[in-house]
Amino acid sequence: MSTTTVDVLIVGAGPVGLFGAYYAGVRGLSTAVIDSLSQVGGQVTAMYPEKEIFDIAGFPAVSGRTLISNLVEQAAPYEPTYVLGQEAQDLQHVTDEQGRERLLVTTSAGQTIDAGAVVVTGGIGTFTPRTLPAGEDFLGRGLEYFVPSSAEYAGQDVVIVGGGDSAVDWANMLHPIAKSVTLVHRRDKFRAHHGSVAQMEAAPVEVVLNAQVTETLGGDRLESVTVTPKGKGEEPRTLPCTKLVAALGFTANLGPLREWGVELHDNRHLVVDPAMRTNVPGVFAAGDITDYDGKVRLIAVGFGEVATAVNNAAVHIDPDAQLFPGHSTDNQPAVPQPA
Repeated sequence: MSTTTVDVLIVGAGPVGLFGAYYAGVRGLSTAVIDSLSQVGGQVTAMYPEKEIFDIAGFPAVSGRTLISNLVEQAAPYEPTYVLGQEAQDLQHVTDEQGRERLLVTTSAGQTIDAGAVVVTGGIGTFTPRTLPAGEDFLGRGLEYFVPSSAEYAGQDVVIVGGGDSAVDWANMLHPIAKSVTLVHRRDKFRAHHGSVAQMEAAPVEVVLNAQVTETLGGDRLESVTVTPKGKGEEPRTLPCTKLVAALGFTANLGPLREWGVELHDNRHLVVDPAMRTNVPGVFAAGDITDYDGKVRLIAVGFGEVATAVNNAAVHIDPDAQLFPGHSTDNQPAVPQPA
């Protein structure tokens, strides 16, 4: 298998990782960005690409899709290497011919990435959607766990299962273009933001509470679902359904990162110091995956953390490097020029 040699390996291609790729480029560092998903953007792309995000500085509102597109464009001049659909697994510490410490990370596809430092920006780790047992036979034939694009839902009878932010956001996003939208929730209260719930309740979305999807029906494609109330005396209903979205949450797992020897908090967050260093030499972290006293989990906070991580990684790679290289407005960043 091939070996990719870079200055910094970024583990996680969400917003924080993408900004880290840009900032490392500003520092003149080559980067590789690895993610277990087949596309960049992490949870933003997978779960709410059309949702408006309101807490990014300088943007009164920006959709998830636009934010990710802008971050990719921002990093593009520095030509990061994207290693997608692969998981970072084994970590080894080695010494090169010049006596410098290097980190070798082997991916799930057997590829090796040779880096001077690693910055983990994996959000909450590798995440897997909770399955809908009644619909698994129609996975990819009507059942989906994410809504990466609204276009394919135009004119469809859509049933969404869940009561969290993703379920309600998708209901609000899809009802203007779908033939019908029904949201089925097994409880009588929502976990979603109350403003989003109020918006959905004012929209032409049928909301069925205290009920579950118990059967999926169709031929080559999904055609209808059976919704069974939890209360006694209420009969099951059959609803037309050509698109079934199961927004039942997901399970997160740090996976092989647990074997790297990093100190964990609550068994799922990486403990870092003010320089965003973990206890493993050469391994830094930023974003939602980190933990320290006073930690606030916002994308905006992660952007600052990854800049701190990259600056300290630069010094780890080259002790003679300046920790703070100056502001981007002081000098024109060194953008690679075409050959």
